[in-house]
Amino acid sequence: MSPEPLSRPRIVAAAIELIEREGADAVSMRRIAGELGVGVMSLYNHVPNKAALLDAVAETVLSEIEFADDPDAEWTERVRIQARAFRQIAHHYPRCTMVVVSRQLQSAAGLLPVERALATLRSAGFGGEEAVRILRMFIAYIVGSLLREVGVTPTFAPVHHSQAEIGKVDPVLFPETSSLAAELGACDHEAEFEFGLELLIRAIAVERGRHG
Repeated sequence: MSPEPLSRPRIVAAAIELIEREGADAVSMRRIAGELGVGVMSLYNHVPNKAALLDAVAETVLSEIEFADDPDAEWTERVRIQARAFRQIAHHYPRCTMVVVSRQLQSAAGLLPVERALATLRSAGFGGEEAVRILRMFIAYIVGSLLREVGVTPTFAPVHHSQAEIGKVDPVLFPETSSLAAELGACDHEAEFEFGLELLIRAIAVERGRHG
């Protein structure tokens, strides 16, 4: 059987796999060529440089987001659906999601999630500036939640802090931390995400009502 021909999708797939395994810093044209068992110069027939490759990684990840949007649903439910869809793909590609949020994408794949979110917020009655700010807030929240899930940020997730470890905190100096050791040592990521999502939506709804 002849080897699979080199193509842009195959190169991007190799980059995604490498990023999820070792992080974005591991990516180079030479390293990808090595992963695929081809000469490095052959990559340039499909991808001009590393920056373009990382853009392609981000676009590919974003293109896999499945939106089950219902234009007739309440805006709050539409926001929930879109936030959960982004979280789902971020959970599947945690390290590549960091690439996504670091790129300024102008392609259809890169702009579609932004367009959907802004359209939802605008249809709810928010002004342009408000809609952009709310979108940025949701992205920050989703990415922050993801960082906690994959253990990048030591925010009292079980990966970093067991109940026993937190229980060693001096209760005189840190009475609240000590008394809440069990709560700090446990973390249901999905429940935590939903809790924060609902808080954000309620706050936005209050803001919307304040402006009539």
